[in-house]
Amino acid sequence: MIFNEKLSPERRQFIHAIFIPTLICISFILVFIIEFGLDLDFHKAGVYPRDFNHIWGIFTYIFIHSGWGHLINNVLSFWALVVCLYFFYKQIATKILIFSYLISGVILWVIGRESWHIGASGLIYSVAFFLFFSGIIRKHIPLIAISLTVTFLYGSMIWHLFPWEINDPISWEGHLSGGISGLLLSFLYKNAGPQKPLKVWEEDDDEINVEDDLNYEEINTDEENFDDKSLN
Repeated sequence: MIFNEKLSPERRQFIHAIFIPTLICISFILVFIIEFGLDLDFHKAGVYPRDFNHIWGIFTYIFIHSGWGHLINNVLSFWALVVCLYFFYKQIATKILIFSYLISGVILWVIGRESWHIGASGLIYSVAFFLFFSGIIRKHIPLIAISLTVTFLYGSMIWHLFPWEINDPISWEGHLSGGISGLLLSFLYKNAGPQKPLKVWEEDDDEINVEDDLNYEEINTDEENFDDKSLN
């Protein structure tokens, strides 16, 4: 059993939050081990922009990595960010992850240079941008704290959205595609998932005060009527 009845709700939620990201990270590692262990070359499973013969690479490019360094950096960043996504946005996390995957891939296929683009960086950028902008848009303190944490840990990501040299080997187009998709999703889903709680108690107090005033007026009116009758 994944969940033990003795576990607190917070621990259950955390276990749920790490389950899917961990499975995906394991798949990244397995694909890499198969490719290099069997001396294969999977780079053609990446995205080659505007080539309809390889448009299916939109669905596979995130699983392909150029080396151990590339793999480890992506696995660690992906795992941390997607765990945050599932923990704090559990109601919509799967939708955000799937749409981030597809939208960033499509944008990359449209705007990328004519070269093979591989790796999960685009998806990572999408989730990071969603977490940052969504917390700001919702104006909910716990989610804003996540936004600030993402900024502190991954703020340098912003510098990789644009090319810094001719024939830059880093797919800045993939990063930009992810950033655009994350920003777009943060606005599209701003009314879904966790929200800033409404201050209903203030409205209740106003209603109570109005009722008290009405009751007070009724009492005063009764007293006035009583006094008038006494005079007669």
